[in-house]
Amino acid sequence: MTFGEFTDIVNRSFGDLDERQTEQYRQLDALYRDWNSKINVISRKDIDELYSHHVLHSLAIAEYMKTAMPDTYRRLRYGPDGHEDGGISFLDIGTGGGFPGIPLAILFPYGKFTLCDSIGKKVKVASAIAESIGLDNTAAVNARAEALPGKYSFIVSRAVTSIENFLPWTSGKFSEGILYLKGGDLAEELGYAMRKFNLKPGSVHTWKVDSWLHDEYFEGKMVVFFEGKRKFSGK
Repeated sequence: MTFGEFTDIVNRSFGDLDERQTEQYRQLDALYRDWNSKINVISRKDIDELYSHHVLHSLAIAEYMKTAMPDTYRRLRYGPDGHEDGGISFLDIGTGGGFPGIPLAILFPYGKFTLCDSIGKKVKVASAIAESIGLDNTAAVNARAEALPGKYSFIVSRAVTSIENFLPWTSGKFSEGILYLKGGDLAEELGYAMRKFNLKPGSVHTWKVDSWLHDEYFEGKMVVFFEGKRKFSGK
């Protein structure tokens, strides 16, 4: 996917990017290629699909929010009247090289993003890229999510482990919900987690990424939204 094809999709989906956002997205290609030659955060064979497989995939969370929570989306995208930020914070667990956090932070300048990973060299990449593009609404931390203090509005993450293993890492750390990018046949995995953690059916939502991005790469990939605040402990 070319950068022009990428921006066509983003502008059509989210409204025109401003010059700063366009340039920030543009810089990602060269920066990730450079860092990936030193610290592997993206598969070598996949780096040519950065904008499709990584940046757009991350932005599927924004597309879901635009439809499912439009007020929150507008605050993040355009800012609330009379305030410098939207008062909405995100914790990106297992961010790796900065996905989904960095693409979302560019699109949502009025949100605050903490990029968290337990592997220091990956945090180094995410931090350096955010700094290079002047992304001032992010902070990168080398830590396990469970050890972080405080609470965030939302948890975001991209398929770092099974849902059953992931949910306890988020326990007590969010007020609005979890937005988890996950692929594969989720019926059994999600059903098991819902039973284990006593989740009500109406509190968990799934959305097909390929309903937005019509590419076979995204077939079976989902945004899974766990709404509301709660702690996760098994039966």
